[in-house]
Amino acid sequence: MTGFGSAANDDFAVEIRSLNHRFMDICHKMPPYMSQYEIPLRNLLRERFQRGRFDVSVSVRSDEGRRLKIDRNLARDIYFALKDLQNEFSLPGVIGIETLTAYREILVEEEPQYNVDALYAAFREAVTNLEAMRVREGRLLEDEMRNMVFSLNEMDKQIKLRAPEQISRWREKFTERLSLIVATGSIDDNRLLQEVAILAEKLDISEEISRVENHIKQFTEVLGSGDAVGKKLDFILQEIGREVNTLTCKSGDYSISSLAVDMKNEIEKMREQVQNIQ
Repeated sequence: MTGFGSAANDDFAVEIRSLNHRFMDICHKMPPYMSQYEIPLRNLLRERFQRGRFDVSVSVRSDEGRRLKIDRNLARDIYFALKDLQNEFSLPGVIGIETLTAYREILVEEEPQYNVDALYAAFREAVTNLEAMRVREGRLLEDEMRNMVFSLNEMDKQIKLRAPEQISRWREKFTERLSLIVATGSIDDNRLLQEVAILAEKLDISEEISRVENHIKQFTEVLGSGDAVGKKLDFILQEIGREVNTLTCKSGDYSISSLAVDMKNEIEKMREQVQNIQ
């Protein structure tokens, strides 16, 4: 779910942006000398959220006043190593400041002083602000999902009403087919039973309709549970889609097939939105 939270405390400014993601993905941007705090900050996010992509930015205001210092021990080692090399091979030239500054390792960024407690305070406040924004968006998303569920349920009810009409039409076709068999002068009992079995299986979509109803009911209950339900809802929608696909294959009625296609489109839209739910 998308969201944004920010906070500032003492020398720290924290910004956290969240985007939709099936799993938990955290990307940190912070000064290198603070890398030891990356895992603790990740854990704080994991305590509050179950999935999503989080872009975390931590900046230190005192960084503007940072200074460079010389690693004198390293500079001394480099100088004498070069001096020994020069003497050993009788190399001309002067080992001066230009030579030493070519080794960037001797330039060390001085770590500023900062309050770690202030870092955690700013981060927790940013997380709280992010969560509040996600909750507001979540309520709007829940309303939208309920409207989609209502639409899906209405289409399922229409299919349930039209199913008996399909049976009636197929009964007529079966009667015509049986008349043709009788007209041949001989009735093969095995063939007759085979025709009956095929038509019975073809016509019966009541089980699929019932399962869709149960899944829709379960979806509504899970949506209102208030827990981390995104993955559960996605799984239920997969099951609904499977039943609708079976229903489409078994039905020979155009109106029912058309409704089933509309249901599949609605399910796809719902699955896209479910990715936004934690």
